[in-house]
Amino acid sequence: MRSSNPVLNRLGQAARQQPSPPPVFGAPPGYGYPQSGYGVPQPPAATRAMTIDDVVVRTVALLAVTGIFGALAWAFIPETSAILPIAVFGSLIAGLVLGLVISFRQITSPALILPYAALQGVLLGVVSRWYEHAFSGIVIQAVIGTFGIFGIMAVLYKLQVLRATPRFTKMVIGALVGVVVLSLANYLFYLFGINLGLREYSTDGSVGWLPIVFSLVIIVVAALTFVLDFDAVEQGVRHGLPDKFAWYCAFGILVGLIFLYWEILRMLSYLRR
Repeated sequence: MRSSNPVLNRLGQAARQQPSPPPVFGAPPGYGYPQSGYGVPQPPAATRAMTIDDVVVRTVALLAVTGIFGALAWAFIPETSAILPIAVFGSLIAGLVLGLVISFRQITSPALILPYAALQGVLLGVVSRWYEHAFSGIVIQAVIGTFGIFGIMAVLYKLQVLRATPRFTKMVIGALVGVVVLSLANYLFYLFGINLGLREYSTDGSVGWLPIVFSLVIIVVAALTFVLDFDAVEQGVRHGLPDKFAWYCAFGILVGLIFLYWEILRMLSYLRR
């Protein structure tokens, strides 16, 4: 099971790492578990397997947390306050660190995943307000575009119009790595006073065709990654992962949605100019 999303890509590893019960000498076939104090073999504790509904419910919960904290940050963190840069950079750094920890350690606890959603909500709320003041109505357009694309990809996957074949997976992952590397390279050159022309970091002045095309390419790639994510979740359900992994799946989908939202917001700001 392979996904372009580094979070969901680890579901296959999790499925393969599910522990097998230790054998017990003399126990009847099918038990394989330690005996109780009375010498009677005990069956394994029931662990409910993850379902698609579990992933959907937890994804909605994370989106709700992100939206609530985004609205609070929008409404209660003044633009002229000294708290603003702390909120932006604090939520950015803390969210990045927490996201990496959750991803690489395969953490399935909502005690860490929910705070990640809250931190992302604070960052989204503050930055989105800045875009909204510069381009009225842009935030609702970006939100509609994000969930519209997500819904379209879900329908296409459900109808099997798009499937995560090995060739499709390699193409999408290669494209994703390419656009991320180019974006980082453009920003690093920009820090030294050189702009490669792939990005525009101001909110005034005209925008050439290259940043718009590059942004459209990223949006297409981000949309296609959802096909791989849906397949990764489906494989996780098929492998019978415990229901706690539904939080991990929801976290991965949230990461993809936020990535898509930021890029749509950027592209709309280009078109407004």
